[in-house]
Amino acid sequence: MDESSKLKAYWRENLFIILMHLIVWALVSYVLGIIFVLPLNPIHLGGFPLGFWFANQGSEFVFVIMIFVYCAFLNRLDRKYNVHED
Repeated sequence: MDESSKLKAYWRENLFIILMHLIVWALVSYVLGIIFVLPLNPIHLGGFPLGFWFANQGSEFVFVIMIFVYCAFLNRLDRKYNVHED
């Protein structure tokens, strides 16, 4: 595999990872936090309606988790294409 095709494959996989994270971000922030707030409100989590919880605290927890997952995926991808830093 030459360097140019290796670089293209690396960025193709990187963009796929970014796209998956953007989809999760959109689902959590818009779908769960805005659109489905009222249907989720009858369910309570820690004394608060679930829709309110997702709109406030839940989305922040998911975003922090997404950062760690993104780092793990990128570290694995860097090692796969031998562009990692030790």
